[in-house]
Amino acid sequence: MKKYLPLLFLGLIVLISSFDAAAQRRKVMNLPKYDLEPYHFGFILAANEMHYTLNLKDGFQNVFHEPEFWPERPSSDSVQLINMTPAATPGFTIGIVGNLRLANHFDLRFIPSLSFGERHMDYQVREYNNGADSLFLFRKSNASTFVEFPLHIKYRSKRLNNAAAYIIGGVNYRIDLASQKKNERDITLPGGGTETIIEGIRTNRNSVALEIGTGFDFYTNFFKFGVELKMSYGLGSIVETDNYIYTSSVESLKNKIFQISFTFE
Repeated sequence: MKKYLPLLFLGLIVLISSFDAAAQRRKVMNLPKYDLEPYHFGFILAANEMHYTLNLKDGFQNVFHEPEFWPERPSSDSVQLINMTPAATPGFTIGIVGNLRLANHFDLRFIPSLSFGERHMDYQVREYNNGADSLFLFRKSNASTFVEFPLHIKYRSKRLNNAAAYIIGGVNYRIDLASQKKNERDITLPGGGTETIIEGIRTNRNSVALEIGTGFDFYTNFFKFGVELKMSYGLGSIVETDNYIYTSSVESLKNKIFQISFTFE
């Protein structure tokens, strides 16, 4: 999906220019005064693909970790992280659209949304035990439930009969309701009592992202239907660092989300 995004964006931007320049063959226009209304509302249904942008510390492969910081094999003499690789899975988004007309062809859009998705992190770890070493491959999953507050500026081309192209840009503030505690577990110690161990990457609840997108609006007899492609890039690292092998080698970890949306306004 990612390798085709630049071509899609370029193609849609070219189409926006074509909409403005093309000689229009007149048809009956649906909702002719729709874009003159000061504000309107709607809802959004979307499919997303959540990613991580991962940067590892220099020389992370040369660090040997105590077994207490790798709960999967507490009997090891030491462990060594060989590699970490993020992997994405599909999810979905629902939200409410609020649109405020700023000027001809310019709108301010606020779209509070709820997004569900999951990211995976694949690990390669070498274990040293009694003079022998073994390579382990395993995966940890991070589910995310984002409450999102995106604020966008939308530039729309002139209508070509009952369609128009547009581009958007703005910021998105997110709260991850599923962060933190999902990767903690209490274990019973041999001498009694309990201890909390970390079983995967823990991330901060709050994050901010820059977003850019493009799409088409189609005017029907009763409502406006939109198809939009959007990319979202996190501005700051969201990882909560600790001594555990899952995060101690991470320099930065940022959200990266691709989304295709269908709007009804």
